[in-house]
Amino acid sequence: MLEGGCRCGAVRYTLALDALPSAYACHCHQCQRWSGSAFSLQALVPEAALSVSGPVAVYEKTTEDRVSTQRVCGECHSRIYNTNTRRPGVAVIRAGTLDDSEALECVAHIFTATKQRWVLLPEGVPAYAAAPPPDEMKAALSR
Repeated sequence: MLEGGCRCGAVRYTLALDALPSAYACHCHQCQRWSGSAFSLQALVPEAALSVSGPVAVYEKTTEDRVSTQRVCGECHSRIYNTNTRRPGVAVIRAGTLDDSEALECVAHIFTATKQRWVLLPEGVPAYAAAPPPDEMKAALSR
């Protein structure tokens, strides 16, 4: 069982998983703006494995091909996770909210065409200028 939560502690969650999931860094402008940082570190997990408690606020963003439902702490507004209509049953956890986040392995970098120029990507880790082919991303995440 894995645990995590927001920065103020009002929202806590558990993941019914035996090991930390693989993480990936998204360098797109939306993630940069949403996180206020150079990228967003994320992990895909089965939505059914996620149990959340506390004051969660919901925000929906509709784009041309999906509806993304964001969940944030209703107190401190830390972004916790999202789901979207293109990936039913999958939750995208903000990996830095995991209690043991320093043990995560970042196995891929996506949307590197818009990464901050001072961010250096590690050798041997797959990197994609835009959205990666789904089969390649799945392979990277299963390492």
